[in-house]
Amino acid sequence: MNTAGQAGLDVLRSELSVGAGDSALLTDLYQLNMMQAYLEAGMTETAVFEFFVRKLPLQRGFFMAAGLAQVVAYLRQLRFSAAALQWLRDSQRFGSDLLAYLEALRFAGDVHAMPEGTVFFPDEPIIRVTAPLPVAQLVETRIINLLHFESLIASKAARMVLAAPDRLLIDFGLRRAHGVEAGLLAARASYIAGFAGTATVPADPLYGIPIFGTMAHSFIQAHRDEAKAFEDFARARPEGVVLLIDTYDTEEGARKVAALAPRLAADGIAVRAVRLDSGDLADHARKVRGILDAGGCPDIQIFASGGLDERDLIAFAEADAPIDGYGIGTSLTTSSDVAALDCAYKLEEYAGTPRRKKSEGKATWPGRKQVYRTVDGDGRIAGDVLALDDEAGEGTALVRPIMRDGEPVMLLPSLEDIRAHAARNLAALPDAHRQLADDAAYPVTVSRALRDMADRFDRAQATADR
Repeated sequence: MNTAGQAGLDVLRSELSVGAGDSALLTDLYQLNMMQAYLEAGMTETAVFEFFVRKLPLQRGFFMAAGLAQVVAYLRQLRFSAAALQWLRDSQRFGSDLLAYLEALRFAGDVHAMPEGTVFFPDEPIIRVTAPLPVAQLVETRIINLLHFESLIASKAARMVLAAPDRLLIDFGLRRAHGVEAGLLAARASYIAGFAGTATVPADPLYGIPIFGTMAHSFIQAHRDEAKAFEDFARARPEGVVLLIDTYDTEEGARKVAALAPRLAADGIAVRAVRLDSGDLADHARKVRGILDAGGCPDIQIFASGGLDERDLIAFAEADAPIDGYGIGTSLTTSSDVAALDCAYKLEEYAGTPRRKKSEGKATWPGRKQVYRTVDGDGRIAGDVLALDDEAGEGTALVRPIMRDGEPVMLLPSLEDIRAHAARNLAALPDAHRQLADDAAYPVTVSRALRDMADRFDRAQATADR
């Protein structure tokens, strides 16, 4: 490789290392392969793709949509850098027609989507992309990458919010997230679902999410005396003091906090909470609550962490454990019980003609679609109807215009507004869908017009295949 080629490769590597998610190269090779073939076949008319989840995992009663803001940002800045184009040229994989197309490529299409924080069910499109076929094809990989992960984590976090509705929930998962972007997006998705905040520091400047921090066992271990460690930490960080008390003996740690708290209070420092991170948390919490109350510290709360998930939160609630808040790490940011959703981004229309996939177990409904939701007299979800986009339906239309000709049609809602929308959606869930159970039949029906369109497509396809 000559000097100029090496310099260009170095620039591209720098671009990717700084933010791979901002690069148009963040796609699968088969997208570029298909784009080349589309161009050679002259197939550049308007295509419509929709993203949806095929089925609910076991013991999941709903999904929550998240990630739309990141998709919009990605589409608005979509372009191939000079370094990326040079790398593609040097790879000699693609023809000059595709390279010229990529050089001029900008997303100038339309996007319709469910607002972030919306509860949704299988087969319901949470985003629809309308653009020239090669462009709509290219963006598949990154759109799935963003919507799948954030919706997966928001859905997981929402279950925890439902399991502990009156408790403080904090995301502790960055250190075991599958990469930095995953950790940041998990903080955002969990906040949308109702978490109070995160321990992930950049989530504050990036998204305005409240950040929380306690202390590690290493701080205690570094001191010769546990009580001295508590006092040093409290005096160094006097705002919102949370002391970790299970490094040696949990109950003894609680007694030391009860003895220290009045001295700190005299200097204007309040111990907000103690943290438990090991052992039988419910049992320790009851004993610690008794020690703190007897020591004149009824206002000091108990915060628990340590490999927790929604099942633990339900168990603590059933046991009436006196725990005021939880730090949730690995199980949240990896969605450890359900690591992935069976989702897809599929072609539903091309050149004005509905299209449909009929693969066994993976058939799709053709055409541009809308979801209409009705609620009962108590404001609970009564049912959804999957319909054609141009059908009139009863209830609220969930899929709304987001972008037109490559630009947002309105200001996207703030994170706080998204969070409020999510809270309203969770409050509207029927009781059966709020539980960790396998028997919650999702309330979605398919309109007659949509079924008729699918039948017409099937008959026409059968005729064409003869």
